[in-house]
Amino acid sequence: TEQAVAVAGGIIGGIFLFVLIGITAYLLWKKFCRLLSYEKLTSPVETTNANAIFQDQTTSEIQLKSTSRSRSVPFIIPPTLHGRDWTNLTNEEQVQEDSDPYVIPQSGPRSSFHSLAGAYVVGTINPELYKFPEDKSETDFPEGNIGRLWFSIEYEQESERLLVSLIKVRKLQPPADSCSPFVKIYLLPDERSYLQSKTKRKTLNPQFDENFVFQVSSKMLLQRTLKFLVYHVDKQKKHHLLGQVIFPLKNETLTDDNKLVIWRDLEKENLEPPSDYGDIQFSLSYNDYLGRLTVVVLRARGLKLQEESHAVSVYVKVSLMNHNKLIKSKKTAAVLGSPNPVYNETFSFKADQTELDTASLSLSVLQSIKGEQTHLLGRVVVGPFMYTRGKELEHWNEMISKPKELVKRWHALCHST
Repeated sequence: TEQAVAVAGGIIGGIFLFVLIGITAYLLWKKFCRLLSYEKLTSPVETTNANAIFQDQTTSEIQLKSTSRSRSVPFIIPPTLHGRDWTNLTNEEQVQEDSDPYVIPQSGPRSSFHSLAGAYVVGTINPELYKFPEDKSETDFPEGNIGRLWFSIEYEQESERLLVSLIKVRKLQPPADSCSPFVKIYLLPDERSYLQSKTKRKTLNPQFDENFVFQVSSKMLLQRTLKFLVYHVDKQKKHHLLGQVIFPLKNETLTDDNKLVIWRDLEKENLEPPSDYGDIQFSLSYNDYLGRLTVVVLRARGLKLQEESHAVSVYVKVSLMNHNKLIKSKKTAAVLGSPNPVYNETFSFKADQTELDTASLSLSVLQSIKGEQTHLLGRVVVGPFMYTRGKELEHWNEMISKPKELVKRWHALCHST
């Protein structure tokens, strides 16, 4: 009896083990077959309005792709995310609802992602949207612009060399249809020697990429100014000045490992001969909200120095007056030994709008020599009708009529006190 029970138990156990092995083999075979097969979509389901809009957008994007130079990249939803609910986060994103578990892919660009079981294209990504922003200096030119110049500067401390790279000029305005430009580079105050670029034939947008070297000590470097003159050569080999760039070095930090790339708009040169005592250029601006009068002392030219040497220093004293009474004075840094100094310094004065009819500005150009008394080279006063006439009065009135705007002009110096 015990033997019969043991035999019966063994048979039952064997059958159970055989069934278990069969079930396990069937499940493994079914899973393996599913991995190797494509997921077959059911009959099309009517899409929601949101999905219809999305499909229209996808179709239009595919059509636009054929006319665009940049190819769109398909955006794929993997099979593991099927059946999830999608929330409408922005106007660009669409909804996938429970009643619409799958979106039927539109006929569009094929990709390797289509070989994935159950994956489908839900849209495209435009690579143009992820490019770096365009350099505005190449496209944004103000009205009346006569050209723009790019250059770089670097200073080698050990060899005391100023390295200047002339890069390019854009949007030149020549006097004739054709243009063959070149550039002269000066290191002021030395105006007798210069370095010159090659001439570029028949172009308004010359690319130079030329390097120049000036020998200058580190002590004198910050008192120097770079001057670029852009010329056009006509068919008769005559040179026509198209514009200039004046760039003082005093506000720049120049080291061996600090190469500065800079661009500046060209300015027209003052072609009128200097006055008897020289001329001064400055800008005026008045902020009626803050009650602030701003003066930018730019440069002077044609000064009659008593002695031209490095011991001579020239500076400008700016004084705010009210009823001919001194309110406040400020002065620029001194420039050594130049009849054409460049300053580019800004000064601000507090002046209520009610005081503008009785206020005036006096700009005096002064020369000092070591061990000697300061000498007045020339002076100009700008202000209302009470104190001035002519160009000085026009400059003052234009400043008031254009609040917050810098108004720039040249003025002749006089020697009256």
